[in-house]
Amino acid sequence: MKTEAGGSHALYLPDFCTSRATLGIVLIVELTAIVLTLARESATIDFWTDLVRTSLFLLWIGLAGSALLCALRRPLARTTVAAGSTAVLALISAVIASVSICAYLFGRTAMVIDSGAAGLFPPAAWVFVLRNVAIGLIVTGLALRYFYVAHEWRRSVELRAAARVHALQARIRPHFLFNSMNTIAALTRSNPPRAEAAVQDLADLFRAALSDKRDTITLAEELEVARTYQRMEQLRLGKRLQVEWNTESLPPEALVPGLMIQPLLENAIYHGIEPRPEGGTVTISGEVAGGLVTIVVRNPLDPVPGLREGNRLALANIRERLSLMYGERALMKSGRFDAEYIVTLRFPLIEHPARLTAAAARA
Repeated sequence: MKTEAGGSHALYLPDFCTSRATLGIVLIVELTAIVLTLARESATIDFWTDLVRTSLFLLWIGLAGSALLCALRRPLARTTVAAGSTAVLALISAVIASVSICAYLFGRTAMVIDSGAAGLFPPAAWVFVLRNVAIGLIVTGLALRYFYVAHEWRRSVELRAAARVHALQARIRPHFLFNSMNTIAALTRSNPPRAEAAVQDLADLFRAALSDKRDTITLAEELEVARTYQRMEQLRLGKRLQVEWNTESLPPEALVPGLMIQPLLENAIYHGIEPRPEGGTVTISGEVAGGLVTIVVRNPLDPVPGLREGNRLALANIRERLSLMYGERALMKSGRFDAEYIVTLRFPLIEHPARLTAAAARA
């Protein structure tokens, strides 16, 4: 993302408003406290007392700084990387200086002096403050550098993944285009209205295949693309092609990679229906259980195994799409079982948040 001046926005900072970030801050603070306590080896203060006072002091700094960065996340996100980093360094320095001064003043109170604990607090204010600010600047600078490098690495991975998805979406089997155009050409004379509808369906299919606006679509949209493909093939194969849709239980707003079911239907028709003189039935079924969506596509076996090759490319295509979107939580299995070829997809249920909010508002 760019500003008007052309610099990158400082969005590389993690979200300090999350509980995960707070836990990370606490762990880092405690580890730092242990290291500092071990490094000091004070002769007048025992290890555990020194560790407790150091931990409390650093926790105040860490949690106060985290809360401040959480509150200022949006303003910082609108700045450039340089300006945002400078602002963070200034803010953390101010927090460290404030907590250091408060610790010094607390150590000068009558309650602390009367209890005999004054030795646990710094004797000189400015030396204590300046030393802490200097250490804080070094540690914060290293942390910002780590956050920036990690953010750029994640961004690079996401861009490569998106490019691979777009390349996969652009793969269209040429024979389908040729067959569709021949079918439309034959219909232009015998049934012009049906030919016009077929042209519209073909345009919709190619629009879905070549679209680069979204990496994901809803399951309802994906099923509609597959049904559109079925209508195109039905014109060519007629009664030889039968498709059973048992998808009523699938959540329509579930997010899925584009062109996931349509290639499976295309494979089932090309490898299972076309080679059979009598045709056959493709069954597409789905269910949701335990937060997982399962979709199964079945088709009769090719009577001459190995006669038509190429289905592995489409299956690898879909497997990679699922992996890019869901990671290890997605599963894809395929193979010959009895008299059928079966492909099973299983992936987490992730629904469209905006549409769910709209549906709740209407309810």
